[in-house]
Amino acid sequence: MLLQHPLVLLLDRQRRKAQHLINKLWASASTFFFYEVEIVGKEHLPHPNEPAVYISNHQSFLDIFALFQLGRPFKFISKTSVFFIPIVGWAMYLTGHIPLHRLDAKSQLECLRRCIELLKRGVSVFFFPEGTRSTDGTLAAFKKGAFSCAAKAKVPVVPIALVGTGHLMPNGKENVLRTGKVKIVIHPRVQGGTADELCDQAQKYIVSSVAISPVKRPFNSSIEEL
Repeated sequence: MLLQHPLVLLLDRQRRKAQHLINKLWASASTFFFYEVEIVGKEHLPHPNEPAVYISNHQSFLDIFALFQLGRPFKFISKTSVFFIPIVGWAMYLTGHIPLHRLDAKSQLECLRRCIELLKRGVSVFFFPEGTRSTDGTLAAFKKGAFSCAAKAKVPVVPIALVGTGHLMPNGKENVLRTGKVKIVIHPRVQGGTADELCDQAQKYIVSSVAISPVKRPFNSSIEEL
């Protein structure tokens, strides 16, 4: 990635498809002997050059590895500390993923601004709208930042359900990787309407796949926006 980075910045500064391809190959190779990935609804994926807001439930550190299998050059929104993890964080930086200080309102506003700017330039972004990984597999109510970006940039939301990652590598037990199967369910895109409407429909799709009910908690309009 370092060797090709100057060319990537020169020829494909926004999407960085070459860097994303390396991420996909790395993720596939490092997990190949542990689990297989089944992708359902691949026909619902937008074209790689079509901007969209992708969202999914979040159960495990393994989620990112699984999602690279989709082969779409989206930008993950991730907490800033992840970018300091050797190799993983460096790869995220070179690929152009977006750092976020979760408890910093200014950082959240900057993240939203950058996401909308990327979407308008034709680059997709990926949110975990629960805001953090689930500790027990229960789906938390979605924060609205992702859906606000989609509404303002006038792009579709692509709801994705991840099934199995939480069992294979439980949250807080990143030293554990069990064998098994991961299922990725891609639902039809949701488009048009307000951020609340996009959020409600996307959450219904994901709940229907993971067969669990979301935790009901009120939205906070300040630092919990993302």
